[in-house]
This record gives sequence, C-alpha cells and structure tokens, in this order.
Amino acid sequence: MKKILLSLACITFFALAGSPANAEQKVRDGVFIHISHGPEAPHRLLMALNMAAMMADDHDVLVYFDIDGIEAVLKDAPDVSYSHFPSSLTQIEKLLEKGVTLMACPGCLKAAGKSGEDLAEGIQLADKKKFFSFTKGRILTLDY
Repeated sequence: MKKILLSLACITFFALAGSPANAEQKVRDGVFIHISHGPEAPHRLLMALNMAAMMADDHDVLVYFDIDGIEAVLKDAPDVSYSHFPSSLTQIEKLLEKGVTLMACPGCLKAAGKSGEDLAEGIQLADKKKFFSFTKGRILTLDY
C-alpha cells in the first residue's frame, strides 16, 4: 500500500510540475547598444553594429545613435567599411530585418541641422519610454 501511495504522490508531483500553470515563461534579457561615433570612427561604429547583430540572435536589442552616431543612420549616410566587418549599411539592413529597434536622438539631429525626415528608412526617433519597454528581462548596456 505504501508503494502505491508513493507512486501516486510522485505521479501527481510530476504532473503538476509540468503543467502550463506552473511553467516558467522564458524572459529574454535586453541589450541596449549606445553608438555615439559615426563614419569618423569606423571601427567603433562597425563593432557596435556587429555586436547588435550577434546579440539579436538570443536577446532583445535596441540600438541608440546620438552625437556623431546619427551620421550613420541618415538617408545619405556613407556605407562605412573597415577590416573584416560587414559594411555599415549592410549591417543596418540586417538589424532591421531581424526586428531590432534602431533609434536616433532628436536633439542630436537638431544640433546637426537635421530632423526625423532626414533619417534612413526604418530608423526611428528616440522615445524614452521605449528604452525601458523593449525587453521584459534585465538590460545590459554596451557603449561605443
């Protein structure tokens, strides 16, 4: 009788532990990548974009361009190349295809005599609420 009760208890435990009500949802952590350098610093720019692409495979990613970084996301931005990295426009296109949010600082655009209309397709004006809502997990920041 003890064996039967022990078996029933084990079966009940494993059935409840595997039920959807007790299943832990997988929460992805986010990576916030800050790019303040543009075409004048190709290694920094391309390394940041490369990290964003690598992280996007497993994490939620938001890329924020400010200061000189905005020069990389304008409609007339040059296609920056350096060493073994894919070019800037290639990487930006890949990030957009992966659904990565790319944002530019509106104040930095204004300081450069530009506006949101000067941004390349797919690039958004920065929204501070989105900084905290692009992921449900922790937020790691990489600064370039």
